[in-house]
Amino acid sequence: MHEQLGEHTIWQLPVLGSVHGDTIVTTWLVMAVSLAFFAWIGASYRSAYVTRRQTVVEGAVNYIADLATSTLGEKGEPFVPFFIALFVFIFLMNQFGILPFKALGLPFGGSPTADLNTTVPLALVVFFLTWIVGFRELGFKALGHLVQPFWWLLPINLIEQVTRPATLAARLFFNILVGELLFIIIANIVEAHVTVGPVNLSLSVAIVPFFIQFFNLFVGTVQAFVFTLLAIVYLSLAIADDH
Repeated sequence: MHEQLGEHTIWQLPVLGSVHGDTIVTTWLVMAVSLAFFAWIGASYRSAYVTRRQTVVEGAVNYIADLATSTLGEKGEPFVPFFIALFVFIFLMNQFGILPFKALGLPFGGSPTADLNTTVPLALVVFFLTWIVGFRELGFKALGHLVQPFWWLLPINLIEQVTRPATLAARLFFNILVGELLFIIIANIVEAHVTVGPVNLSLSVAIVPFFIQFFNLFVGTVQAFVFTLLAIVYLSLAIADDH
């Protein structure tokens, strides 16, 4: 097991400087998989029969759509495709760490969301989206909530606004990173053939990585949903009429 936590392939790019090349390649690979997935789902609608994939995907899509419209009202309908794409994209990035590309020596792999260079831009997209939409819908009234319920709470409300993208990015990053950390630790123990007295520790924990992968699948799904849910909530607060 040659994968090391926090180890990245560094590219030197003009203007941008040093970037994590493996994260970029993996993210583009996830985007390609996302497009292929939606194309696969779209192809099923050529038939007059309802397939199981349509039922499953439509259930998830309708759930997110209902969540957005129930929270945002009619104003939220134009943003439903964005929230669906956000959830699917983050979900696939979270799950990509299950595939052992780096362990096989390939120059990409791991979950892109285990890199702050991915989670921070995602959080900033949500942050700027809420403010841009808020100004478009309410004009300068969008600033009204900064002095609510009292004007002297302005500094605290400003700090809250600034920390939103930080907490949004950190929550996703650390949850996915910890899942990968657990898997790497156990995999290294298995590979190292550790024995404690008469007990073969490596053999004893050999089955644990399988349970960790199921755990990571669950955590990755939950974190994709939480990120999308918070994006919906922040947008609803930005366009609320009672600023």
